[in-house]
This record gives sequence, C-alpha cells and structure tokens, in this order.
Amino acid sequence: MEITWRNFSLEQNAFTLKQKSEGTESDWKVWEQEDPTQGRSLMGQIAAEAARRQGPELYDKFHLALLTARHGGDGRIALNEEEPLVDLAQQVGLDTAKFREDLRDPALRKSIGADHEDAVSQSIFGTPTFVFENGNAAFIKAFIPPQDDAVAEFEHFIALMDHRSYIGEIKRPQPPWPKGALD
Repeated sequence: MEITWRNFSLEQNAFTLKQKSEGTESDWKVWEQEDPTQGRSLMGQIAAEAARRQGPELYDKFHLALLTARHGGDGRIALNEEEPLVDLAQQVGLDTAKFREDLRDPALRKSIGADHEDAVSQSIFGTPTFVFENGNAAFIKAFIPPQDDAVAEFEHFIALMDHRSYIGEIKRPQPPWPKGALD
C-alpha cells in the first residue's frame, strides 16, 4: 500500500467554521501569516514539506518520527517551534542546513494551502481522512491499538471504507467510548 500524505489545517478549518457560525467572512489563511510559529501547527506542516524535498525515504522517516513525537511517547513535540523540529530532522538523518533553508521557502506554504483547499473542495473536515483510489473517502477517529492488533485494525478499516460505498458514518456512543479499549 502506498500512502500519499497531504496537508490539512485543523486551525484553518476551525477558523472557517467559526466564521460561518458567526455569519462573518474573512479571507484569513493560516499559511499566509508572516510568522509561522504563531499558528498551532503550521511550522510542523512546513517541516514535513521541507523533509519531503530530501526524498521519499527520509520524508517517511521524518513524518513517522513527527507523528510519534506528537502523539506517542512521554511528551508532545511543539508543532509551532522550529528547534524541536530541526532536532527531529537531525535524528532521522536529514541534511539540517538544507532543512533550515527550506523552512523559509514560501513555496512550501503555498503547497500547504493548495492541499488544504483541495481537501475542502472534497468536503474533507478533519484528520486523518483517507481518500481511496476509487474516490471513497473516510475520516477515522481512533485510539492507538495494541501493537499486535494494529495491522488487523487498519486492514478492517480499509476493507470497510474502501470497498463499501453505502456506509456513510459509523459512530460509537460517547461517553464511555472506548469502552474496554483502554482497560
């Protein structure tokens, strides 16, 4: 399976939804702001795109390390601070001088914006959303399963959402979801 990771800004989406709910309009875009560290995660997206420029293998290493540093382990890496992202780049073997240079390339922000706008045009509203070759798309909210169940969990999700076009939404009652999953 080949996964093509694309950008979606939860911060931009939240801003847009707030504007709609208030009946106001603004052309504010997170990726157009002068200082990318002022956003919640724009710097992390720029860093991932900078890593992508160093090839698919290094990008995959960086992206996995970034997701793990953000969502796993003991702490949560800040996605709006440059130095922790540079440290992560160094840990996975990226050329950090090139990485730092690419962090300042405005073309990366434009790419992030284009990805986000494309996602919005497909009615995508959150992450992670998987878009399959047949056009089906599915957002999934999940906890990280135990290591010995992770592959089967993902395969079931793929089988259900890639091949079953008539399933529009599955949702567990909350709380107490995930009943028994974290015991």
